[in-house]
Amino acid sequence: MDMTGNTILITGGGSGIGRALAEAFHQLGNQVVIAGRRQDALDAVTAAHPGMRGIPLDLESAHGIQTFAEHLLQEVPSLNMVIHNAGVMINEDLKDGTTEAAETTVTTNLLGPMRLTAALIGHLLEQPRAAILTVTSGIAYSPWALTPAYSATKAGLHAYTQTLRYQLQDTAVQVIELIPPFTQTELQGPQQATNPHALPLADYIRETMQILTEQPDAEEVVIERVKLQRYAERRGEADALFKARNDAAYGR
Repeated sequence: MDMTGNTILITGGGSGIGRALAEAFHQLGNQVVIAGRRQDALDAVTAAHPGMRGIPLDLESAHGIQTFAEHLLQEVPSLNMVIHNAGVMINEDLKDGTTEAAETTVTTNLLGPMRLTAALIGHLLEQPRAAILTVTSGIAYSPWALTPAYSATKAGLHAYTQTLRYQLQDTAVQVIELIPPFTQTELQGPQQATNPHALPLADYIRETMQILTEQPDAEEVVIERVKLQRYAERRGEADALFKARNDAAYGR
């Protein structure tokens, strides 16, 4: 993976990890397009970074994704990198017998990247070099009971990334999984952005960009803070970690 000279689409680029990645890649001289639901958030980012572009995208709409992809390729035919970052994280009480939050989460976090990849894969396969990056989570490897659907979608996105990488192994499209730990963003509201237990966003981006630069063939970007979750199963500690983390969250 080259860190410069790319044309990059970043979903969820109006805030949090998506915005920070967009800014980091933009500073390296890449052409960056950010996408998301909120036009005002996109405008704020692009106004602060001349040359960056913002295009609205609703990942819950299959038709909207197809229309977006067609428009995107007309606007930036040099596109050669996609970062699937957009997502929602909603607390759920599975005892209430509803699935509205789960359906929104699955459609946005899992079906969204799948549909967008399908809409763009033909174009990416025609590029001399290309990359697809998915943003999963440490929760993909150690679920959080407060957010069942989010946990399931991140585990599913990890599996999808693995299978996509395998199917594209003989092509010029590289597939990379970024695995953030609990990070200071507003994914679950303003309080998360200042939570002392969360990793500062700047620290996450700095370590991630360093790994991408120093390990251009990496399949996964596993920063130090997320290694406990990523490798818990390998160490035989997955069940104990799951219980400890969730008991703490529920005050048990």
